[in-house]
Formats: sequence, C-alpha cells, structure tokens
Amino acid sequence: MGSTTPLRALARLTIVTATALAPALLPITAGTATAGADGDTLARQMYRLRVCESSDRYHIDTGNGYYGAYQFNLRTWRGLGYHGYPHRAPKTTQDAATEKLHNQRGWRPWPTCARREHLH
Repeated sequence: MGSTTPLRALARLTIVTATALAPALLPITAGTATAGADGDTLARQMYRLRVCESSDRYHIDTGNGYYGAYQFNLRTWRGLGYHGYPHRAPKTTQDAATEKLHNQRGWRPWPTCARREHLH
C-alpha cells in the first residue's frame, strides 16, 4: 500500500502541472480582429463585404459615384479624414477606412451587402 502513495502523488502533480500550463499551450491568434456573434472575425466579414460590393476589386471605379473595394462615396471618404479617391488608395488604407467607418456606424453604410452577407 505504501508503494502506491508516491504514484498517486506523482499523478496528482502531473494533473496539477498540466492544468496550470494548459492556458499557456492554447494558440494565440494575431491581430485585433474580433469575433462576431457567429464566430466570424471582422477581417472575414470585411472580405465578404468587399466581395459583395466590388468583387474584391480595390481599384474599381464604375462611374456611379462610389469607389474602391468598399464602394465609398467621396463625402464619406473625406469625412473619415482621407484625401484623393478611394480606388486610388492602397488596400491597407481602404481596409483601415472601412474598419474606422464600421467602428463608427456598424454595417449601416452598406445596407444591401450587409443584409445579403448576414453581417451584424
């Protein structure tokens, strides 16, 4: 009976150690994207929005008064503090502008695609 005590102590120590270390072993995701209600990250939602709005074409200018991947109008674009035309801005700038607008107004600036893509 005395020989099982060290084994039990070792088993307990192993469990305690594993429990203490488990959080450190979980994968850490890079970036600041937050998960939505359905587990979708903002980056994925923006991709879906971009595909719906412009077929993922950052350079698009169809002549309808909306420009770039997220179809900004110039008033909104300039209201966010950007200059020039959205479709001429780098991808990262268009993405940053979209995130900024989303933080201010949610998906309301893109009603059709937000509804179609179930963004909330």
